[in-house]
Amino acid sequence: MLTNKKISVVVACYRDEGSIPELLRRLEETMARITPSFEVIYVNDASPDRSGEVLLEMAKERPWLTVVSHSRNFGAQVAFTSGMYQAEGDAVVIMDGDLQDPPELIERFVSLWLEGNDVVYGIRAKRNEGMVRNLGYKAFYRILQKISYLHIPLDAGEFSLMDRVVVDSVLACPERDRLIRGLRAYAGFRQTGVEFNRPRRYWGESTQSLLDYIVWAYKSFTSFSLFPLRLISIVSFVMFFLLAFLFVFYLVAFMLGYPAPSGFMTLLGVLLMLGAIILFALGIIGEYLARLFIEVKNRPQPIINRLVNDQRARPRDWLGRAAPRD
Repeated sequence: MLTNKKISVVVACYRDEGSIPELLRRLEETMARITPSFEVIYVNDASPDRSGEVLLEMAKERPWLTVVSHSRNFGAQVAFTSGMYQAEGDAVVIMDGDLQDPPELIERFVSLWLEGNDVVYGIRAKRNEGMVRNLGYKAFYRILQKISYLHIPLDAGEFSLMDRVVVDSVLACPERDRLIRGLRAYAGFRQTGVEFNRPRRYWGESTQSLLDYIVWAYKSFTSFSLFPLRLISIVSFVMFFLLAFLFVFYLVAFMLGYPAPSGFMTLLGVLLMLGAIILFALGIIGEYLARLFIEVKNRPQPIINRLVNDQRARPRDWLGRAAPRD
């Protein structure tokens, strides 16, 4: 045993029906080597397959397994948040339910936590993906770190262990449109990473399309960076000086008797370029306004449909309301 402290493991589940038995088996073996006090919180984010039924069957024989079922799909980030509110451990591990986050790595996480690190995150040193996807992932993390006002570790996803003080700090952030890895970096404290090779999904196919990844990247950029807004000012200054240079150039050419470009196509080209820049700027501003639009409505999320094997002394959901339970 590494410790007697309680460890909570939060698993986000969506289309992971075939991975659940294997993940729970490996989690039970791993956690039994770490601590005698642990809990696993599986958050079923309204998965359209039989994940809910499988989890309920597994929970009947495992009192340490809590199953939280959402009323609809709220997304992985909200699922992690829902499980973190449910967790009562001295440290909380969050991971995906598709077995791309190896449960055996939790033992290393806990060892580093006991050495004094408040956050231990997994670094995806290698992925079993295609070359294009791997290059896309690498580019995304490096661009995000470059333009963000926070230091967000390279190639680090949500798979991590957080001390209770970090979990409480992340949960205190009120935004609805969440990015856990960014909020984890925002919380600060002492953090370190552990490299691992990320395998393919144990069961089924990825639920993320190329468009989903693009939307995800755009959301990340606008959530933790002001650079897109500043880019508008940069582009406007560049265009101002470029047009000023062209004006001076045409004026000097006219005074010296050289022919200057003229005609409808020149004017059309300039107008189209300026129109494209204006639309580009409006798109960036609109994205930030959309984030504000989501936040100011203050709608509750997630909405819990069912709660099985609740371990909490005072069962309440993350908005302080009484949660339904079996």
